[in-house]
Amino acid sequence: MHHSSTSPFRPFPTLETSRLRLRALRYSDLEDIYEYASNPLVSRNVLWDAHRSRGETKDFLNITMNSYKYGDRAPFGIERKDSGKVIGTIDFVHWDRGHSNGEIGYTLSPDHWNQGFGSEAAREIIRFGFEAMGLHRIEARCFIENTASAKVMEKVGMVHEGTLRRSLLIQGERRDVMIYAILKSEWKNN
Repeated sequence: MHHSSTSPFRPFPTLETSRLRLRALRYSDLEDIYEYASNPLVSRNVLWDAHRSRGETKDFLNITMNSYKYGDRAPFGIERKDSGKVIGTIDFVHWDRGHSNGEIGYTLSPDHWNQGFGSEAAREIIRFGFEAMGLHRIEARCFIENTASAKVMEKVGMVHEGTLRRSLLIQGERRDVMIYAILKSEWKNN
């Protein structure tokens, strides 16, 4: 569904924080993305399987480039300003315009875990959601075992609203999912 005329994603924005640049992905990012997307430590926390080849990473980039072209919501690459390396992605995985709700998702290279990069990127995309997309509420979800991701959500001011018990079937196993959210009013007062 293309909403190109009024889309905050056309042209695709570049957002900056003190250490990071959130920007459109490029084909030249393929090696950086493959490096973490092929890592099982990463894929066990997300809804996609580890990339088995650079071809799978290229397929992901092709789909992403198409979204950029049409002004659709699409992943931001998380680039370290000091090295130019892409260390993950963050995006609105769901956007309900009618109710002004969005859901963010993020993936980070394990070399960059526990250094505040996840919350730095999440804080900035939440700002973008409230200011540029006109959202009222932004949520995020993670598997109950993924305490690092839950910590990111808490750090950026999200509230744990509950646990969706056995809600996802992943590789034959039913898994619990925690849901966090922040309202625009809470964000403003933060």
